[in-house]
Amino acid sequence: MEITIQSVIDALKHVDDPDLKKDLVTLNMVKDVSVEGKNVSFTVVLTTPACPMKDMIHNACMNAILHYVDKEAKVKINMTATVTTKKEKDETTLRDVKNIIAVASGKGGVGKSTIAANLALGLSLQGAKVGLVDADIYGPSQHIMFGVVNEGPGSADFNGQKKMAPVENYGIKLNSIGFLAGPNQVIALRGPMATKALSQLFYETVWGELDYLIVDLPPGTGDIQISLCSQIPLTGAVIVCTPQDVAIADARKGIALFQLPQTNVPILGLIENMAWFTPDELPNNKYFIFGQDGVKNLSEELKLPLLAQLPLVQSIRESSDAGRPAVMQDNTPQSIAFIELAQNVAQQIAIKNSGFVSV
Repeated sequence: MEITIQSVIDALKHVDDPDLKKDLVTLNMVKDVSVEGKNVSFTVVLTTPACPMKDMIHNACMNAILHYVDKEAKVKINMTATVTTKKEKDETTLRDVKNIIAVASGKGGVGKSTIAANLALGLSLQGAKVGLVDADIYGPSQHIMFGVVNEGPGSADFNGQKKMAPVENYGIKLNSIGFLAGPNQVIALRGPMATKALSQLFYETVWGELDYLIVDLPPGTGDIQISLCSQIPLTGAVIVCTPQDVAIADARKGIALFQLPQTNVPILGLIENMAWFTPDELPNNKYFIFGQDGVKNLSEELKLPLLAQLPLVQSIRESSDAGRPAVMQDNTPQSIAFIELAQNVAQQIAIKNSGFVSV
């Protein structure tokens, strides 16, 4: 039986995207179908290079051709990705940024900045174009975590105007008020000035093409969070929290801020940080220093995705202090956990951008 392009397309109608709940052909994810005798090739365009279902979709496509078309077919599948967006095109320096994700927490000390850095790098390591805004105006730390303490933004032209060029390291475009203040300088800004500084980090920086712009917010529910929601076209927010009751009480307030009618920012999910401690000498032991499953229980109560449960690991802190975040350590448990976190965040963004609800 002769293999045709149409028979290949018909077979791929039996392959659903696990998140979007529709077949690849209907979703327009199948491109460049080619047939020469028994040789079949085509491209599958995923919604993100960080897709956690990439291998599953590849295998499902292969099986569909062998089952519905010809069991002797020689199938070559090119898996690529174009990150989706719902952001409206504008003429600001954010015009080529597809998705802006706020990393927030109700209280300080829960590891939000560490997670923001590793999330940005986790997305980048899988092929996405990523930037990072350190919007923690009073306590910036990303310039330390990325090992660029002694650097600063350059100069760039944008529509005939002079703007800032972000600092780049490890493939991430970065800007932070930490570049503008010395290590012993206090950043003493009242609310309106802090809000203006926040706006400049976004709109006075030439970001270029980015799939994801991660925003490391200060803790709490103050001026910066409110201004961000009103001034910046956010795709969604992730909430970082430890399992202890005090942190969870504050996380509830942080979630509620984003869900107010006047802000209305989608919550992509919750991250339970410092979920347990496992000492190196007792690798099979877990000590729940801050309580057990507090954020997991909160996610179930609020029907929000639990994006990750991350352990308290000394090397994560050491990596941050050394200016080389932990996700860059190949095949360690912590780097694998951060890669999975990045995949889960990208997955939730793709779902939100398609208008489907995760179940």
